[in-house]
Amino acid sequence: MGSEIITVDQEILSLKGQFESVCTDKSISFEKEAEFAIQVISANSYLLQLANANRQALRDAVTNVAAIGISLNPARKQAYLVPRKGKICLDISYFGMVDMALNSGSIKWVQSGVVYEQDQFTLNGFDRPPVHEFKPFAKDRGAIVGAYTVAKTADGEYLTHTMSIDAVYAIRDRSEAWKGGKACPWRSDEVEMIRKTVVKQASKMWPKTERLQQAVHYLNTDGGEGIDFEAEKEELKDDGRPLYPDDKFEKNFPDWEALVVSGKKTAKGMLATLSSKVRLTEKQKKAIENINVIEG
Repeated sequence: MGSEIITVDQEILSLKGQFESVCTDKSISFEKEAEFAIQVISANSYLLQLANANRQALRDAVTNVAAIGISLNPARKQAYLVPRKGKICLDISYFGMVDMALNSGSIKWVQSGVVYEQDQFTLNGFDRPPVHEFKPFAKDRGAIVGAYTVAKTADGEYLTHTMSIDAVYAIRDRSEAWKGGKACPWRSDEVEMIRKTVVKQASKMWPKTERLQQAVHYLNTDGGEGIDFEAEKEELKDDGRPLYPDDKFEKNFPDWEALVVSGKKTAKGMLATLSSKVRLTEKQKKAIENINVIEG
């Protein structure tokens, strides 16, 4: 095993130039991240076996730490190196997703919660926080029935997204590890995975951030968490948001335009708020985005 550890150490340390060339967050240190990676792999014989069996996957996982801009620091609980599909993959936690959203600056505050049968949950529209009341020390709150995420944008807008537990489990069921009956976060940390799933869904409605989008895309594809929204746009037609009628859009557009021109709203904030409630056509989205021209 000693020679295997040395080989893996050398493989990781050889990535310094590549790591630094793709790093999206200059506060992330290659030396520290390499040390974290070596520590976790050296302490787990199965990870060590996979690292030696598939060197390219190991290189990709460590490089993705830099490309996405997240840390393997165990104290921060943002990301981990995990076995998946017979190779080492980078896994981003719920905490990592939230940290990236906050660090981007477009989201000032994020909260995600799981709702149980005995809880009282009231949705106050999609542009205001919901009311979630429960007994935190109750021994039995019943089964999980859904989850939600509330985000406050830099413009002061609240964006709320909800998912039924059936919708969450439909995504879980696409996970290769889950389908294969193997040990995976869905089995060991179900609540965190539920919260991460609703954050991933909600982030589609947030002001665009490249790092967060890249992280979600990675998790949905190479990360093996089971859904690529770009590849499955047809499915999104039934995500609970009604298609916004053109006649209603044309009727309300002058009012939205006046709010933006007056400075009470921004075009970006208006678009995010509407998109959290209804599905807009590309033409409708473009019309709202173009209000920026009037804003000057």
